[in-house]
Amino acid sequence: METVDKIKQQIAENSILLYMKGSPKLPSCGFSSQASQALMQCGEQFAYVDILQNPDIRSELPKFANWPTFPQLWVDGELVGGCDIIMEMVQQGELQTLIKETVAKTPSADSNE
Repeated sequence: METVDKIKQQIAENSILLYMKGSPKLPSCGFSSQASQALMQCGEQFAYVDILQNPDIRSELPKFANWPTFPQLWVDGELVGGCDIIMEMVQQGELQTLIKETVAKTPSADSNE
């Protein structure tokens, strides 16, 4: 599978997706740490991709997203932004609202939809 196709599939399959360095429990950079902490504080599950373990995604995603840095938060197939934008949204209460609304409209695996 082409890397761009893999990225598109990851974004399509995960309504809340964080591309980051490391994992939420063991982030490998301060910005990824802040972004994952902010998401965890929203209290909803989210997917993540460790770009350090996926060099192909690390090199292709900035071109695909037209966003040069990591982390990158994708919600409902749209790029929300990086660490600064995420932290700004947290301070204004926007991230929590966005995440809760996204989870509310995403059918869960155990629903009968």
